[in-house]
Amino acid sequence: MREAYQVAKVRAAEAALMAQLPAGTLMQRAAAGLASVCVSLLRQGPGGVYGARVAILAGTGDNGGDALYAGERLARRGAAVTVIQAGPRMHAGGAAALRAAGGRFIAIVPPRGADDTRPDLAARYDAGHDARHAIGHADLIIDGLLGIGGKGGLREPFATLAQLAANTAGTTIAVDLPSGIDADTGEVEGPAVRADVTVTFGALKPGLLIDPGSGQAGVVELVDIGLRPYFDTPPDASAPQAADIARLLPRPTAESDKYRRGVLGLLAGSDRYTGAALLATGGAVNGGAGMVRLVTAPRAAAAVRLVHPEVVLAELPGETTARSMQKDFSPAQHESQFPDDVGRVQAWVAGPGMGTDDAAADRLARVLATNLPVLVDADGLTLLANHRELLPRAAPTLLTPHAGELGRLLQADPADVAARRLEHARRAAAEFGVCVLLKGSTTVVAPPHNLDPVLINTTGTPWLATAGTGDVLAGLAGALLAQGLAAPQAAIAAAYLHGLAARLAAGTSYRSGSGATFANEGGEAPIGASDVVTALHAAFRAIAP
Repeated sequence: MREAYQVAKVRAAEAALMAQLPAGTLMQRAAAGLASVCVSLLRQGPGGVYGARVAILAGTGDNGGDALYAGERLARRGAAVTVIQAGPRMHAGGAAALRAAGGRFIAIVPPRGADDTRPDLAARYDAGHDARHAIGHADLIIDGLLGIGGKGGLREPFATLAQLAANTAGTTIAVDLPSGIDADTGEVEGPAVRADVTVTFGALKPGLLIDPGSGQAGVVELVDIGLRPYFDTPPDASAPQAADIARLLPRPTAESDKYRRGVLGLLAGSDRYTGAALLATGGAVNGGAGMVRLVTAPRAAAAVRLVHPEVVLAELPGETTARSMQKDFSPAQHESQFPDDVGRVQAWVAGPGMGTDDAAADRLARVLATNLPVLVDADGLTLLANHRELLPRAAPTLLTPHAGELGRLLQADPADVAARRLEHARRAAAEFGVCVLLKGSTTVVAPPHNLDPVLINTTGTPWLATAGTGDVLAGLAGALLAQGLAAPQAAIAAAYLHGLAARLAAGTSYRSGSGATFANEGGEAPIGASDVVTALHAAFRAIAP
């Protein structure tokens, strides 16, 4: 489990530890860890450490001090280290140590006035030839501009330095957190450093796990500086790894039968959206449930029947007059008795491709009126946005929106939801009393009422940005709900397996926080949602103990 703590908790832990140690010990520990990662990166290059060109972007805080002390270690190993002094001062001890080791310093000209600090006004600020040359020719650029307490986007001269670093071929390594990223939320409100590697100290910060911040952080390396015993509260966010997910997954025993393994009721698909029913069913069937009961329209039922003959079907009135699989089936009678006439289930999934008319709204309301766990996705979320009175409910409820759907539920701008993923997922979980799985570049799972840490999935891949993959995820998570997992655990396990299946299908490598690597040979290739269904078996096997 990769656990992340907000800045206030990290600061408190640092203060408690520093009270037990000689002054400067923590900074030296951090600098040693940072230098070790820098050496490893330089050794991967053509020239190694000796003679390597290193540029340090040094701010006024402790992160700048960490960078300067790390620079001292690199200089003593033969690297040519140049410091770009971005503020009016630097960490005095770190600067003195690096000067003694032969480091070169460039103090850039400060902005002349208020307008010169604004990165939105092009060509207002010039860092100078020496700074541009040092950054542009560096093999390694160390970002020590701001610390974890920084808020908002970078202003000048930091914004220009971040842009210069982004436009070079050198590797950028961030100290603790890329400058310009909100450590607690991952929000990026303006110019920010984009790192290839981030070396963070003591504990992960939520902003390193949650987009857009995580996308700026690159590969995150955690350096242990001794903070662990001083965290006396649960983490604010956790990113489960393969072993954690494996421990969550139910496994059949000798006494298991299809009912004990969990029966999922699936309300999905229509005569227009037959694929939604097929894909959601594929996710459910391959998710370990003992039985799947699909309630859908005739055309969708016909499609599912051909691919998944093990699924028990109940046909709704459809646009066609296909004969029902059930003897003496009456559409009117079904509507009056739904969902009791479907049969025994342990959980429901409602929404993928089910439509948004009055009949669909009535079915959703009936499902939510049960005392069973319910997952609501896709069309079901659209209906909920117009019928907020259906929530909260006493039984476990899992919503699986993307940013647009959550925006409609919260009456918020979808772009703002995407930019502030953690904030909006938590808000919805509190407002509706549900578990929220917010899909997107980072999957965020916010437990009901925010009583537990937020869960973050790290296996996602851009190849999942294709039609139908959300339907697969809904079916998979629903199957785990039916097997008895709590909503947050079902959500994070499904997201992990779903992302891993997509990576395996596309041939994308994935390195978990525990060091396990999953990869296919032959390079990457585009995938469709049905490929994710097919690869689910391999994903389950990949994390099996």
